[in-house]
Amino acid sequence: MPVDPSLAEWVERFLPDQYQTNAPRLLSPLNGDAGFRCYFRVNCEPSLLAVSAPPEHENNKAFVDIALLLKRGGVHTPVIYAVDYRLGYLLLEDFGDQLLLPLLNCQSVEDLYQRAESVLLAIQQVPDAEAVIPRYDRHRLLDEMRLFPEWFACRLLGLEISESEQQLLDQTFEQLLDSALSQPTVMVHRDFHSRNLMLLDNGDIGVIDFQDAVTGPLTYDLVSLLRDCYIRWPVADVSRWALNYYRRAVAAGIATPVSDKQFLRWFDLMGLQRHIKVLGIFARLFLRDGKVGYLNDLPLVIRYTLEQLDSYPELHNFKYWFVQRVLPAALKQSWYQPWQQAGDSQRESL
Repeated sequence: MPVDPSLAEWVERFLPDQYQTNAPRLLSPLNGDAGFRCYFRVNCEPSLLAVSAPPEHENNKAFVDIALLLKRGGVHTPVIYAVDYRLGYLLLEDFGDQLLLPLLNCQSVEDLYQRAESVLLAIQQVPDAEAVIPRYDRHRLLDEMRLFPEWFACRLLGLEISESEQQLLDQTFEQLLDSALSQPTVMVHRDFHSRNLMLLDNGDIGVIDFQDAVTGPLTYDLVSLLRDCYIRWPVADVSRWALNYYRRAVAAGIATPVSDKQFLRWFDLMGLQRHIKVLGIFARLFLRDGKVGYLNDLPLVIRYTLEQLDSYPELHNFKYWFVQRVLPAALKQSWYQPWQQAGDSQRESL
Protein backbone atom coordinates (compact mmCIF):
# COMPACT_ATOMS: atom_id res chain seq x y z
CA MET A 1 0.00 0.00 0.00
CA PRO A 2 1.69 3.25 -1.11
CA VAL A 3 1.82 6.14 1.34
CA ASP A 4 -0.05 9.26 0.28
CA PRO A 5 2.62 12.03 0.27
CA SER A 6 0.09 14.52 1.63
CA LEU A 7 -0.55 12.23 4.62
CA ALA A 8 3.20 12.03 5.30
CA GLU A 9 3.47 15.82 5.12
CA TRP A 10 0.46 16.20 7.40
CA VAL A 11 1.96 13.82 9.99
CA GLU A 12 5.22 15.78 9.95
CA ARG A 13 3.34 19.03 10.58
CA PHE A 14 1.23 17.72 13.48
CA LEU A 15 3.59 15.25 15.14
CA PRO A 16 3.70 16.21 18.86
CA ASP A 17 6.96 17.72 20.08
CA GLN A 18 7.75 14.76 22.34
CA TYR A 19 7.79 12.47 19.28
CA GLN A 20 10.13 14.57 17.14
CA THR A 21 13.40 12.93 16.12
CA ASN A 22 16.18 13.58 13.64
CA ALA A 23 15.62 10.25 11.90
CA PRO A 24 13.82 10.26 8.54
CA ARG A 25 10.09 9.87 9.04
CA LEU A 26 8.75 6.53 7.77
CA LEU A 27 5.12 5.43 7.50
CA SER A 28 4.78 1.64 7.29
CA PRO A 29 1.42 0.26 6.06
CA LEU A 30 -0.55 -2.09 8.30
CA ASN A 31 -3.36 -4.49 7.55
CA GLY A 32 -6.67 -2.69 7.67
CA ASP A 33 -10.17 -3.74 8.67
CA ALA A 34 -13.47 -4.19 6.85
CA GLY A 35 -13.84 -0.47 6.20
CA PHE A 36 -12.09 2.07 4.00
CA ARG A 37 -9.50 3.17 6.57
CA CYS A 38 -5.79 2.73 5.84
CA TYR A 39 -3.32 2.52 8.73
CA PHE A 40 0.37 3.42 8.79
CA ARG A 41 2.81 3.02 11.70
CA VAL A 42 4.96 6.11 12.25
CA ASN A 43 8.57 5.32 13.25
CA CYS A 44 8.81 7.50 16.35
CA GLU A 45 9.27 6.40 19.96
CA PRO A 46 6.80 5.24 21.03
CA SER A 47 5.26 4.67 17.63
CA LEU A 48 2.04 6.33 16.51
CA LEU A 49 -0.59 5.42 13.94
CA ALA A 50 -1.39 7.63 10.98
CA VAL A 51 -4.82 6.92 9.55
CA SER A 52 -6.29 7.84 6.19
CA ALA A 53 -10.07 7.59 6.54
CA PRO A 54 -11.83 9.06 3.48
CA PRO A 55 -14.55 11.37 4.82
CA GLU A 56 -16.94 10.31 2.07
CA HIS A 57 -16.83 6.76 3.49
CA GLU A 58 -15.90 7.11 7.17
CA ASN A 59 -17.56 9.10 9.95
CA ASN A 60 -14.43 10.54 11.53
CA LYS A 61 -16.29 12.97 13.76
CA ALA A 62 -18.20 10.07 15.28
CA PHE A 63 -14.90 8.25 15.86
CA VAL A 64 -13.47 11.23 17.75
CA ASP A 65 -16.64 12.01 19.71
CA ILE A 66 -17.18 8.40 20.76
CA ALA A 67 -13.51 7.90 21.63
CA LEU A 68 -13.68 10.84 24.02
CA LEU A 69 -16.98 9.61 25.47
CA LEU A 70 -15.57 6.15 26.11
CA LYS A 71 -12.35 7.51 27.54
CA ARG A 72 -14.31 9.56 30.07
CA GLY A 73 -16.03 6.31 31.04
CA GLY A 74 -12.71 4.64 31.81
CA VAL A 75 -12.44 2.66 28.56
CA HIS A 76 -8.96 2.54 27.00
CA THR A 77 -9.42 3.96 23.51
CA PRO A 78 -6.53 5.38 21.44
CA VAL A 79 -5.34 8.87 22.35
CA ILE A 80 -6.10 11.22 19.44
CA TYR A 81 -3.17 13.56 18.82
CA ALA A 82 -4.44 15.27 15.68
CA VAL A 83 -7.39 15.08 13.28
CA ASP A 84 -8.26 16.75 9.99
CA TYR A 85 -11.92 16.16 9.16
CA ARG A 86 -11.65 17.64 5.66
CA LEU A 87 -8.78 15.40 4.56
CA GLY A 88 -9.82 12.41 6.66
CA TYR A 89 -6.47 12.15 8.47
CA LEU A 90 -5.93 11.12 12.09
CA LEU A 91 -2.86 10.66 14.27
CA LEU A 92 -3.47 8.14 17.04
CA GLU A 93 -1.86 6.26 19.89
CA ASP A 94 -0.47 2.94 18.63
CA PHE A 95 -1.92 -0.02 20.52
CA GLY A 96 0.56 -2.42 18.92
CA ASP A 97 -0.33 -5.66 17.16
CA GLN A 98 -1.62 -7.96 19.90
CA LEU A 99 -5.23 -8.69 19.05
CA LEU A 100 -7.14 -10.85 21.50
CA LEU A 101 -8.02 -13.49 18.89
CA PRO A 102 -4.61 -15.24 18.57
CA LEU A 103 -4.24 -15.26 22.36
CA LEU A 104 -7.46 -17.16 22.95
CA ASN A 105 -7.22 -20.85 23.83
CA CYS A 106 -8.78 -23.20 26.34
CA GLN A 107 -6.31 -22.12 29.03
CA SER A 108 -6.50 -18.35 28.51
CA VAL A 109 -10.11 -17.74 27.58
CA GLU A 110 -11.57 -17.45 31.09
CA ASP A 111 -9.11 -14.76 32.15
CA LEU A 112 -9.18 -12.81 28.88
CA TYR A 113 -12.96 -12.85 28.66
CA GLN A 114 -13.23 -11.72 32.28
CA ARG A 115 -11.07 -8.72 31.38
CA ALA A 116 -13.06 -8.06 28.21
CA GLU A 117 -16.32 -8.27 30.13
CA SER A 118 -15.04 -5.70 32.64
CA VAL A 119 -14.42 -3.36 29.70
CA LEU A 120 -17.93 -4.08 28.43
CA LEU A 121 -19.37 -3.20 31.84
CA ALA A 122 -17.59 0.15 31.62
CA ILE A 123 -18.96 0.75 28.11
CA GLN A 124 -22.49 -0.09 29.22
CA GLN A 125 -22.24 2.37 32.12
CA VAL A 126 -21.35 5.32 29.87
CA PRO A 127 -24.18 7.85 30.31
CA ASP A 128 -26.63 8.22 27.45
CA ALA A 129 -25.45 10.86 24.98
CA GLU A 130 -28.22 11.17 22.40
CA ALA A 131 -26.46 13.97 20.53
CA VAL A 132 -23.49 11.67 19.84
CA ILE A 133 -24.89 8.12 19.93
CA PRO A 134 -27.81 7.22 17.63
CA ARG A 135 -30.55 4.79 18.64
CA TYR A 136 -30.42 1.15 17.62
CA ASP A 137 -34.09 1.35 16.76
CA ARG A 138 -36.44 -1.01 14.91
CA HIS A 139 -35.66 0.53 11.53
CA ARG A 140 -31.89 0.17 11.93
CA LEU A 141 -32.08 -3.40 13.25
CA LEU A 142 -34.44 -4.42 10.44
CA ASP A 143 -32.30 -2.83 7.74
CA GLU A 144 -29.37 -4.92 8.98
CA MET A 145 -31.28 -8.20 8.71
CA ARG A 146 -32.47 -7.32 5.22
CA LEU A 147 -28.84 -7.60 4.10
CA PHE A 148 -29.23 -11.38 4.49
CA PRO A 149 -31.77 -12.04 1.71
CA GLU A 150 -30.28 -9.42 -0.61
CA TRP A 151 -26.56 -10.11 -0.35
CA PHE A 152 -26.26 -13.65 1.01
CA ALA A 153 -29.28 -15.53 -0.29
CA CYS A 154 -29.80 -13.78 -3.63
CA ARG A 155 -26.49 -12.28 -4.72
CA LEU A 156 -24.04 -14.81 -3.26
CA LEU A 157 -26.08 -18.04 -3.43
CA GLY A 158 -28.20 -17.12 -6.45
CA LEU A 159 -31.58 -17.83 -4.82
CA GLU A 160 -34.79 -16.10 -5.78
CA ILE A 161 -37.00 -15.24 -2.81
CA SER A 162 -40.69 -15.93 -3.43
CA GLU A 163 -43.51 -13.89 -1.91
CA SER A 164 -44.28 -16.60 0.66
CA GLU A 165 -40.59 -16.87 1.58
CA GLN A 166 -40.42 -13.11 2.04
CA GLN A 167 -43.42 -13.31 4.36
CA LEU A 168 -41.62 -15.95 6.41
CA LEU A 169 -38.52 -13.76 6.61
CA ASP A 170 -40.61 -10.75 7.63
CA GLN A 171 -42.32 -12.73 10.40
CA THR A 172 -38.98 -14.06 11.66
CA PHE A 173 -37.40 -10.63 11.65
CA GLU A 174 -40.34 -9.17 13.58
CA GLN A 175 -39.94 -11.79 16.31
CA LEU A 176 -36.25 -10.98 16.65
CA LEU A 177 -36.97 -7.26 16.70
CA ASP A 178 -39.57 -7.63 19.46
CA SER A 179 -37.07 -9.50 21.61
CA ALA A 180 -34.27 -7.00 20.98
CA LEU A 181 -36.42 -3.98 21.75
CA SER A 182 -37.76 -5.49 24.99
CA GLN A 183 -34.28 -5.47 26.57
CA PRO A 184 -32.69 -2.80 28.78
CA THR A 185 -30.78 -0.29 26.66
CA VAL A 186 -27.12 0.62 27.04
CA MET A 187 -24.28 1.94 24.93
CA VAL A 188 -23.48 -0.67 22.27
CA HIS A 189 -20.02 -0.85 20.67
CA ARG A 190 -21.63 -2.88 17.85
CA ASP A 191 -18.52 -4.91 16.94
CA PHE A 192 -17.22 -6.00 20.34
CA HIS A 193 -15.19 -9.11 19.51
CA SER A 194 -11.68 -10.54 19.54
CA ARG A 195 -10.47 -8.64 16.44
CA ASN A 196 -11.42 -5.28 17.93
CA LEU A 197 -9.95 -5.87 21.38
CA MET A 198 -6.20 -5.61 21.97
CA LEU A 199 -4.01 -6.67 24.87
CA LEU A 200 -1.78 -3.73 25.70
CA ASP A 201 1.70 -3.84 27.22
CA ASN A 202 0.35 -2.80 30.64
CA GLY A 203 -2.25 -5.59 30.64
CA ASP A 204 -5.20 -3.33 29.79
CA ILE A 205 -7.67 -4.23 27.08
CA GLY A 206 -7.64 -1.59 24.36
CA VAL A 207 -10.81 -1.02 22.32
CA ILE A 208 -10.84 -0.08 18.63
CA ASP A 209 -13.38 0.24 15.76
CA PHE A 210 -16.07 1.84 17.93
CA GLN A 211 -17.21 4.61 15.58
CA ASP A 212 -20.54 2.88 14.80
CA ALA A 213 -21.63 2.78 18.45
CA VAL A 214 -25.34 3.09 19.21
CA THR A 215 -27.70 2.96 22.17
CA GLY A 216 -29.40 -0.40 22.06
CA PRO A 217 -30.04 -3.87 23.54
CA LEU A 218 -28.11 -5.04 26.57
CA THR A 219 -27.07 -8.38 25.08
CA TYR A 220 -25.79 -7.19 21.69
CA ASP A 221 -22.12 -6.68 22.57
CA LEU A 222 -22.11 -9.68 24.89
CA VAL A 223 -23.22 -12.02 22.11
CA SER A 224 -20.66 -10.41 19.78
CA LEU A 225 -17.96 -11.39 22.26
CA LEU A 226 -19.13 -14.84 23.34
CA ARG A 227 -20.44 -16.00 19.94
CA ASP A 228 -17.58 -14.42 18.05
CA CYS A 229 -17.74 -14.90 14.27
CA TYR A 230 -14.03 -15.83 14.24
CA ILE A 231 -13.82 -18.37 17.08
CA ARG A 232 -16.29 -20.71 18.76
CA TRP A 233 -16.60 -22.02 22.32
CA PRO A 234 -18.70 -24.87 23.79
CA VAL A 235 -22.38 -24.02 24.18
CA ALA A 236 -22.40 -24.74 27.94
CA ASP A 237 -19.45 -22.39 28.53
CA VAL A 238 -21.05 -19.61 26.50
CA SER A 239 -24.30 -19.88 28.50
CA ARG A 240 -22.38 -19.87 31.79
CA TRP A 241 -20.33 -16.82 30.79
CA ALA A 242 -23.44 -15.01 29.60
CA LEU A 243 -25.31 -15.57 32.86
CA ASN A 244 -22.29 -14.62 34.95
CA TYR A 245 -22.01 -11.38 33.00
CA TYR A 246 -25.68 -10.65 33.49
CA ARG A 247 -25.27 -10.99 37.25
CA ARG A 248 -22.38 -8.53 37.10
CA ALA A 249 -24.55 -6.16 35.07
CA VAL A 250 -27.38 -6.36 37.61
CA ALA A 251 -24.93 -5.73 40.47
CA ALA A 252 -23.61 -2.68 38.59
CA GLY A 253 -27.12 -1.30 38.17
CA ILE A 254 -27.08 -1.66 34.39
CA ALA A 255 -29.97 -4.14 34.25
CA THR A 256 -32.89 -5.23 36.40
CA PRO A 257 -33.21 -8.88 37.42
CA VAL A 258 -35.03 -11.33 35.16
CA SER A 259 -35.03 -15.12 35.09
CA ASP A 260 -32.07 -16.97 33.61
CA LYS A 261 -34.43 -18.35 30.97
CA GLN A 262 -35.52 -14.87 29.93
CA PHE A 263 -31.98 -13.54 29.78
CA LEU A 264 -30.75 -16.47 27.68
CA ARG A 265 -33.72 -15.98 25.34
CA TRP A 266 -32.70 -12.33 24.88
CA PHE A 267 -29.11 -13.45 24.35
CA ASP A 268 -29.94 -16.19 21.83
CA LEU A 269 -32.37 -14.15 19.75
CA MET A 270 -30.00 -11.18 19.74
CA GLY A 271 -27.35 -13.54 18.44
CA LEU A 272 -29.72 -14.64 15.68
CA GLN A 273 -30.32 -11.03 14.66
CA ARG A 274 -26.59 -10.38 14.59
CA HIS A 275 -25.62 -13.54 12.71
CA ILE A 276 -28.36 -13.13 10.10
CA LYS A 277 -27.00 -9.62 9.55
CA VAL A 278 -23.40 -10.85 9.42
CA LEU A 279 -24.19 -13.41 6.72
CA GLY A 280 -25.30 -10.47 4.57
CA ILE A 281 -22.38 -8.26 5.55
CA PHE A 282 -19.70 -10.89 4.88
CA ALA A 283 -21.27 -11.64 1.50
CA ARG A 284 -21.32 -7.92 0.69
CA LEU A 285 -17.70 -7.48 1.78
CA PHE A 286 -16.75 -10.13 -0.77
CA LEU A 287 -19.06 -9.18 -3.64
CA ARG A 288 -18.87 -5.39 -3.39
CA ASP A 289 -15.48 -4.79 -1.77
CA GLY A 290 -13.46 -7.78 -2.98
CA LYS A 291 -12.60 -8.96 0.57
CA VAL A 292 -12.47 -12.68 -0.10
CA GLY A 293 -11.26 -13.69 3.37
CA TYR A 294 -14.68 -13.21 4.92
CA LEU A 295 -16.08 -16.11 2.90
CA ASN A 296 -14.11 -18.54 5.08
CA ASP A 297 -15.96 -17.25 8.15
CA LEU A 298 -19.44 -17.94 6.72
CA PRO A 299 -19.72 -21.61 7.84
CA LEU A 300 -19.26 -20.65 11.50
CA VAL A 301 -21.92 -17.95 11.21
CA ILE A 302 -24.25 -20.50 9.61
CA ARG A 303 -23.54 -22.84 12.54
CA TYR A 304 -24.44 -20.18 15.09
CA THR A 305 -27.64 -19.40 13.20
CA LEU A 306 -28.84 -23.01 13.03
CA GLU A 307 -27.81 -23.92 16.59
CA GLN A 308 -29.79 -21.08 18.14
CA LEU A 309 -32.95 -21.91 16.18
CA ASP A 310 -33.28 -25.34 17.84
CA SER A 311 -34.44 -23.98 21.19
CA TYR A 312 -37.29 -21.80 19.90
CA PRO A 313 -40.27 -23.63 18.32
CA GLU A 314 -41.72 -20.37 17.02
CA LEU A 315 -38.68 -20.11 14.70
CA HIS A 316 -38.72 -23.69 13.41
CA ASN A 317 -40.34 -22.67 10.11
CA PHE A 318 -37.42 -20.36 9.45
CA LYS A 319 -34.99 -23.15 10.33
CA TYR A 320 -36.78 -25.57 8.01
CA TRP A 321 -36.59 -23.02 5.18
CA PHE A 322 -32.90 -22.34 5.89
CA VAL A 323 -32.06 -26.07 5.84
CA GLN A 324 -34.14 -26.85 2.76
CA ARG A 325 -33.37 -23.79 0.63
CA VAL A 326 -30.22 -22.06 1.86
CA LEU A 327 -27.96 -24.96 2.81
CA PRO A 328 -28.19 -26.82 -0.55
CA ALA A 329 -27.17 -23.62 -2.35
CA ALA A 330 -24.37 -22.96 0.14
CA LEU A 331 -23.06 -26.51 -0.27
CA LYS A 332 -22.20 -25.72 -3.91
CA GLN A 333 -19.95 -22.81 -2.91
CA SER A 334 -16.15 -23.18 -2.87
CA TRP A 335 -15.98 -21.73 0.67
CA TYR A 336 -18.47 -24.17 2.15
CA GLN A 337 -17.50 -26.62 4.86
CA PRO A 338 -19.87 -28.71 7.02
CA TRP A 339 -21.38 -26.23 9.42
CA GLN A 340 -21.62 -28.82 12.21
CA GLN A 341 -17.82 -28.66 12.67
CA ALA A 342 -17.21 -25.04 11.75
CA GLY A 343 -15.00 -23.32 14.30
CA ASP A 344 -13.92 -26.49 16.10
CA SER A 345 -10.56 -27.05 14.40
CA GLN A 346 -9.72 -23.36 14.69
CA ARG A 347 -10.17 -23.40 18.46
CA GLU A 348 -8.15 -26.57 18.86
CA SER A 349 -5.25 -25.11 16.89
CA LEU A 350 -4.93 -21.95 18.96
